[in-house]
Amino acid sequence: MTPQTERYALITGASSGIGKATSLAFAQAGIHLALVSRNQAQLQQVADQAATYGVKAHVYPADLADLAQVRQTIAAIAEALPAIDILVNNAGMAYTGTLAEMPLQDWQQVLNLNLTSVFQCIQGILPAMRQRQHGTIINVASIAGHQVFPEWGAYCVSKFGLVALSKTLAAEERPHGIRVVTISPGSVNTPIWDTNTVNADFDRTQMLTPEIVAQTILYAALLPETAVIEDLTLMPNAGTF
Repeated sequence: MTPQTERYALITGASSGIGKATSLAFAQAGIHLALVSRNQAQLQQVADQAATYGVKAHVYPADLADLAQVRQTIAAIAEALPAIDILVNNAGMAYTGTLAEMPLQDWQQVLNLNLTSVFQCIQGILPAMRQRQHGTIINVASIAGHQVFPEWGAYCVSKFGLVALSKTLAAEERPHGIRVVTISPGSVNTPIWDTNTVNADFDRTQMLTPEIVAQTILYAALLPETAVIEDLTLMPNAGTF
């Protein structure tokens, strides 16, 4: 890589699942990394693996659920590194339970992490991108941002909101040379299915792999600047389940 072709990507939720796979795919493509997640040990493992591809991989442990700090944290990362060319908003959580019985605290937790923290990450990175009139923001949504599923109400609302956020941001930032991409995967076999907020019994062997989703994200990021994938839905061949 020459200095003229070096690129930096900031990836949230980078310690596992889609975030980890995307980090490694970007590293293989020669893109330097700023990795954000709560789990510092896992982040460091991803950074060490990424570094074997000859890129710089910086680790930034942060809890994006702490909304009061998110914007400042992302802005500080952008200021500390050479220009961030790509922001991948991947961090999120899943939650199952009926809307009638869902505690307000749980509702707010899902919306805070899946939607509001993304909004804050965007606000943290936009000033520098606007100044350069250049940048790509990729928001990882879900098929649940396009259709609803019983007992996934809060998750669906958060992802529908993320799709709307992406579309609005794209319209606002296009004049500033900033591209906004929404990637909406169907079911992906990640550790999210093992979390204590999810109660679902699916055949995970039929799901997409994180690596397939990561390649799609990389493809969107590497398109010529004169083109953009505005909204891409990626499904397992087995369909929705």
